[in-house]
Amino acid sequence: MKKSFIEELKWRGMLHDVMPGTEEQLNKELTTAYIGFDPTAPSLHIGNLATIMLLKHFQLAGHKPIALVGGATAMIGDPSGKSAERTFLSEETIRYNEQCIQQQLAKFLDFDAGKSSAELLNNYDWFKEIGFLQFLREVGKHITVNYMMAKDSVKNRMESGISYTEFTYQLMQGYDFLYLYQHKNCKLQMGGSDQWGNITTGTELIRRIAGGEAFALTTPLITKADGTKFGKSEGGENIWLDPNMTSPYKFYQFWINVSDEDAERLIKVFSLKGREEIESLIEQHRQAPHLRVLQNTLAEELTERIHSRADLEKVQAATEIFFKKDAVEALNRIDEQTLLEILEGVPQVSISRGEYDACETMTDLLSILTQGVIFKSKSEARKAIQANSVSVNKEKVTDPQAKPQFELLQGQYLLVQQGKKKYFLIRVND
Repeated sequence: MKKSFIEELKWRGMLHDVMPGTEEQLNKELTTAYIGFDPTAPSLHIGNLATIMLLKHFQLAGHKPIALVGGATAMIGDPSGKSAERTFLSEETIRYNEQCIQQQLAKFLDFDAGKSSAELLNNYDWFKEIGFLQFLREVGKHITVNYMMAKDSVKNRMESGISYTEFTYQLMQGYDFLYLYQHKNCKLQMGGSDQWGNITTGTELIRRIAGGEAFALTTPLITKADGTKFGKSEGGENIWLDPNMTSPYKFYQFWINVSDEDAERLIKVFSLKGREEIESLIEQHRQAPHLRVLQNTLAEELTERIHSRADLEKVQAATEIFFKKDAVEALNRIDEQTLLEILEGVPQVSISRGEYDACETMTDLLSILTQGVIFKSKSEARKAIQANSVSVNKEKVTDPQAKPQFELLQGQYLLVQQGKKKYFLIRVND
């Protein structure tokens, strides 16, 4: 027996607004619903994950999800939550982005599930056939300017200025819903809570033009406990799903570093585990928050789903480097890109292969770095070694007179550690 979609969203904290009659429609028959995705980049980011999870739970409840790439609307730009007009994109760029997005959605949605198979559509495919006069006659005349100006997405931009192009965005999104209602029997549009105005414009067009009934449902926008926007790194960068835009290591670390307060909400939104298991994990977390059970669960589940099991194991091995005493094996397993990512911000010094080969003792090697980078002098380097506070590639250095015989990481690097927390990277150039 399929789960109730609405009930599933309620306990997960994923239901914001829902139009009356929606639950009755879903209980009555297999229903088609869609969510729009912005193809202005060749990747979705974790800010999109909440709505992706809406489609996932919708399909798990036995219904049919449609992911609509806004190829036409991306050429205009949704004014919702924006303070300035966006740069227009070419059709070629949007088509490429669409292909990339479909590959990412396939990690969540089943595109081969019989009647409930997911579909990916692009609204440019129908908008390119519609003339300006046709659109004004068949669509524009049904929605008043007063109705459009009452929407928050428009009101919030009136002071800073909104172009006619952006003003018409809600009509275009409304037409998408009408088109899908007429051609795909789509009766429900879902999205983030900031999309309520645009979605209800679609239900109004369906009522006025097609004489039909359609429904709307939104999920809360995800914010951090301090009220700031969710989905960006501490440096303000988007966390993308594409490994070429955000590496699996940085993706994993984002979830590991989620606050305890946020973790209890996010585990319900982003994990596919059932209610009983999630509530058990939350209780474990409350009993021993220092173990970061929720953060580890989120990081593991999402990294494996969005990237791969192999990527998860690689980033876990990389993470262990800083927390395990014997991490030489982990250092030798990771690749150069991951090595440099986990050491991002660590002071780096480059020396030539000749300089490295000329080092007769450990003191010679470390004295290369006496320009204030690690040690101020040879004597300071020697004392640090004698105090057992120096490691190279996670191996303790105990004899200042020993000859350096380390296997270079990736054939090029040495990781020097002083004390517990100070790391330095030596790059040996050919």
